[in-house]
Amino acid sequence: MQDSKGATLITNNPKVKEKYADKYETLFIDESIETVFKKVRDHIHRGHKLLTHPLSGSVKPNENPYKTVLLTKALGKTDDDSVMIIEQCILTAQKFEKRVIHERHLPDLQIVDLSLISGALG
Repeated sequence: MQDSKGATLITNNPKVKEKYADKYETLFIDESIETVFKKVRDHIHRGHKLLTHPLSGSVKPNENPYKTVLLTKALGKTDDDSVMIIEQCILTAQKFEKRVIHERHLPDLQIVDLSLISGALG
């Protein structure tokens, strides 16, 4: 993986924002996973490249409402592989039935997403 110091995090997870916003360029989006994926797609079309898979950890989009994706900070030409991956992730997020998750479970689900991205950041 590329040096993560030159990376951008796109997340809807407040725990990730709290832990990493002072270390990495972080775009916090207080919306759904699908919206996060669409924002990631916008960045990819501007020339960023995926550094982590948006569906990492085998966590389905309807099982955890939080998702963090790591992208290159530097711009390059549009990466076709990143485009294909994020488009497939958007379709996957759309196909799952939305679930109501009890508020008491949200902190635990934030920790799951934080753990996944922390593993990628080393």
